[in-house]
Amino acid sequence: MVKHKVQKRPGITSAKWGDLTAHLFLIALSLIVAFPFIWMVTSALKTRDEIWMFPPKLLPQVPQWQNFMEAWHGAPFGQYVFNSVFTAGCIVAIQIINSSMMAYVLTQLKFRGRNLLFALIMGTYMLPVAATYVPSYVILGNLNWLDTYRGLIISNATSVFGIFLMRQAFLQVHRETVEAALLDGAGHWTILWRIFMPISKTTVVTFGLISFVTNYNNYLWPMLITKSENMRLVTQGLRQYFIGGGAYGLNWPQIMAASTFTIAPLLIVFFLAQNWFMKGIGDTGIKG
Repeated sequence: MVKHKVQKRPGITSAKWGDLTAHLFLIALSLIVAFPFIWMVTSALKTRDEIWMFPPKLLPQVPQWQNFMEAWHGAPFGQYVFNSVFTAGCIVAIQIINSSMMAYVLTQLKFRGRNLLFALIMGTYMLPVAATYVPSYVILGNLNWLDTYRGLIISNATSVFGIFLMRQAFLQVHRETVEAALLDGAGHWTILWRIFMPISKTTVVTFGLISFVTNYNNYLWPMLITKSENMRLVTQGLRQYFIGGGAYGLNWPQIMAASTFTIAPLLIVFFLAQNWFMKGIGDTGIKG
């Protein structure tokens, strides 16, 4: 008598259920995080009455695209966005150069007091930023750099966080690679830019993205050292538009429209650098 084996149908294992649950949780969490931005964009397309409607509705009945044009022409937002993008871009470039050179010194050059120097640098990271405003303001005033691009850029030219991050990345580079370059006659400058920087490019992009967002959104310090309207950053310009004419937030559709196109550069930069950013977050070692 021939016995037939009963084949079990493949079902959903506990591991698959776990992956499905994790994905659903991440999707829900992403929607929660993105909801304020979605609400801001849809509110920019509403009328004032629709914004104050109760119960509130997510989508407008008729999109009011003219709100964006009214907001754009209601203040010199083109100049504001340019100032923020230009100063943040220059600051990021200078900070990457400074941080890379300092990290190379702290990791590759042996000298007395190297660890003490690093400890002092990290100690300044615990200093409240507001405590540096008065001496920095006096220095910029003596240099006649108040209300100038030079003042905005040079006063933010150094990043302790960048030095720490680049140092951690440079510590992962194999010593044999550096010794081989030295035997081939390469100097420190060549080793830094031809070996360390390409190997640490994910860290560089990650730091650049974080620094760009931070400086683009900077508000208090630029407000203290700039006075003229053509030197305002986008954060200052958005606040001035909010309180302009004594409205204090009454024109919410235009305010939401202005908020939408002021954060557009940040979204563009993130989408361009997101792959490198994710690699930088997940990178735990040097490959190859």
